[in-house]
Amino acid sequence: MKSKTLILEFLGLKDEHSESQLEEALIRHREHFLLELGNGFTFVARQKRITLEGSHYRLDLLLYHRILRCLVAIDLKIGEFSHADAGQMNLYVNYQDKEKLHEENDPVGIILCTDKKKTVVEYALGGMNNRIFASKYRVQLPDPEILKTEIEHEKQRLTEMKIIE
Repeated sequence: MKSKTLILEFLGLKDEHSESQLEEALIRHREHFLLELGNGFTFVARQKRITLEGSHYRLDLLLYHRILRCLVAIDLKIGEFSHADAGQMNLYVNYQDKEKLHEENDPVGIILCTDKKKTVVEYALGGMNNRIFASKYRVQLPDPEILKTEIEHEKQRLTEMKIIE
């Protein structure tokens, strides 16, 4: 899965928001959210309760991807990605693996966070058999000058990789 930054400007949230405000806005605007994710996503559940040996956990969002034929667990984070987020998502994905139907493919986990460090993601998710990804989101487009700088940086990176000239 190619990592991209999701632009969730349609949610109408301010930069300062809670996970519950983010989740509520995503549910209220789920059609736009599913379209931002890409083709084939359908909504399954919100705050999916998972009980293991008397302990209760709640998966923020559970989706299904029609094309990939798999469950997609989404955990919402208002801060930077951490190694603990990877462990939490691994638990959710392993649980969903036991819940999937026989003809379905292995579930996928997406940790949606406001920021991530490439190396932390690499080490936290490295070696896991599950398909777990960390993706950034923004609730507002960045300042035009910052956006211009990011575009120039990406063009330079692609030129160095000889993807563009």
